[in-house]
Amino acid sequence: MLEVKDLKVNYGAVQALDGISLTVKDGEIVSLIGANGAGKTTTLRTITGLEKASAGSIIFDGHDLRTTEPCKIVNLKLAHVPEGRHIFPEMTVEENLEMGAYADPSDTAGTMAKIYERFPRLRERRRQLAGTLSGGEQQMLAVGRALMSRPKMILMDEPSMGLSPLLVQEIFDIIQEVNRQGITILLVEQNAQMALSISHRAYVLETGHITIEGDAKALLKDERVKKAYLGQ
Repeated sequence: MLEVKDLKVNYGAVQALDGISLTVKDGEIVSLIGANGAGKTTTLRTITGLEKASAGSIIFDGHDLRTTEPCKIVNLKLAHVPEGRHIFPEMTVEENLEMGAYADPSDTAGTMAKIYERFPRLRERRRQLAGTLSGGEQQMLAVGRALMSRPKMILMDEPSMGLSPLLVQEIFDIIQEVNRQGITILLVEQNAQMALSISHRAYVLETGHITIEGDAKALLKDERVKKAYLGQ
């Protein structure tokens, strides 16, 4: 579904990504793990056109994303849940969800009903300003907003950031449920233990390079990964 090949991104003289390649197959959860500054967020932002690559290719569902504007990429059924959530705080929960449907408004009411079924707390707070929600509720809203576009694939950037352990588990349960509904996921996450435990495959990114890749369960047992990212 997604193939990134030899991708390079520069921030001035700084090489943020130095020729990375990765694939995500239809129906998979694939994790991208690594330390702060490794290039994980840059990878997602480049896939969705928010950053520009200096070299390489990005093919999603047969479409060349390097030649596609960000506003058109969402029309291809690729959604992005950004780091920090970036909800609209002065809009209600329901208005935030409606914004997620702008690319495909054909059945906004029906899609929203499914979102409320999946996230009952959002239904309870649908008239509430999004900025007054808790961190966990805001993350649910960010995921719900992405689902409103009825995507084939979602890129998720640090969905557990700043959440309590109980809410982290809930968010990862939601990610698995979304995947079971047939949506492919590329997950960037610093909580490597949780990310690897729910993923099919994973890549380790270090200073702009892919250094390790493979079956996620195997990486949980890899001594290099355990020492660097699992605190073992």
